[in-house]
Amino acid sequence: MTNSLERKTALVTGGASGIGEAVAHTLSSRGAQVIVADRDGNAARRVAADIGGTAWEVDLLDPDQVSDEALARALPPIDILVNNAGVQRLSPIEDFAPGDFRMIVTLMLEVPFLLIRRVLPCMYEREWGRIINVSSVHGLRASPFKSAYVSAKHGLEGLSKVTALEGGPKGVTSNCISPGYVRTPLVEKQLAEQAEVHGIPESEVLSRIMLTESAIKRLVEPSEVASLVGWLASEESTMVTGASYTMDGGWSAR
Repeated sequence: MTNSLERKTALVTGGASGIGEAVAHTLSSRGAQVIVADRDGNAARRVAADIGGTAWEVDLLDPDQVSDEALARALPPIDILVNNAGVQRLSPIEDFAPGDFRMIVTLMLEVPFLLIRRVLPCMYEREWGRIINVSSVHGLRASPFKSAYVSAKHGLEGLSKVTALEGGPKGVTSNCISPGYVRTPLVEKQLAEQAEVHGIPESEVLSRIMLTESAIKRLVEPSEVASLVGWLASEESTMVTGASYTMDGGWSAR
């Protein structure tokens, strides 16, 4: 599959660290020209330099930066879109700040919609395109204290399926990858937050909270998610669309 993505341009949001960085490296290694989108411009430029790609310093929560006009100025035609950017907040519903709820849903559902909306016309014109949405097991299952994240990921799963139905006849596939807890800065930050909200020591969060439903008792590695992105972006996955690929160590098998 090496160099199977030559002459393809990929956009990876949240591409400066964690899953996004691993995805950027994987797609680049297969020949794609990768645009690394992240609000951390220095980190985005570092990853882009590593892979010979392009950095796009962008605040996806700023409406002026994701308007039709701004996206038209910032982006070339895109062949592969990887919606990966995300954040997390933990709180009981009655204490969940409405502003945080709106922010999470905007970043992880509305922004993917805006980007999909932007890239589809060119994909349709070329009769080829890949929409790959980094969802979560929380797009399929719920956990307490994550009302915004679970809502956004469930919505992303639905958006991905609608995109698959509309795009299929025009050569565009759309799929979700739904991992369990991945070894990323986002998950590492959750250790203290989970300990506080559940009232347990931080050292017990992995075993008692994060991995309790998994048959395989370890975190997912970013490279594992990236390998699946690479396959979904390839010609070998042409018949795969509207799917959600779990990578959760058996969590959703329960």
